[in-house]
Amino acid sequence: MIALDTNLLVYAHREDSPWHEPATRCVTALAEGRGDWAIPWPCLHEFLAIVTHPCIYRPPTPPELALDQVAAWMETPTLVLLGESVGYWDQLRAAVLESKVAGPRVHDARVAALCLHHGVDELWSADRDFGRFAGLKVTNPLVS
Repeated sequence: MIALDTNLLVYAHREDSPWHEPATRCVTALAEGRGDWAIPWPCLHEFLAIVTHPCIYRPPTPPELALDQVAAWMETPTLVLLGESVGYWDQLRAAVLESKVAGPRVHDARVAALCLHHGVDELWSADRDFGRFAGLKVTNPLVS
């Protein structure tokens, strides 16, 4: 199962992103494919925070449209939403300690831990910081 990081969701949503077209192709291929794909809940929260933020985008996405986008992804029958469950704490603890992250990077550890906890095969992200988490295969599908 492939999971998507926040940045691909943002790029696919924001038409003003220079990565909009390739990100849209990636998300569409997963959403229209036969296999399961995943989005960690923290990535959906971060997506909403980023696209609606007036200091990041001018104009920002109105909250109603951002929520509609999330709802559209959630209607995909093959989407698996990754959330915390029994055993997650051990995965997060290991990710934080082994990668030696602190502060804002704990968010990345949370996403990595969720992916590992749910048996994700690969995380698609344009963020190179995920390479610090052992056992998580990370691919940037936007570059050749």
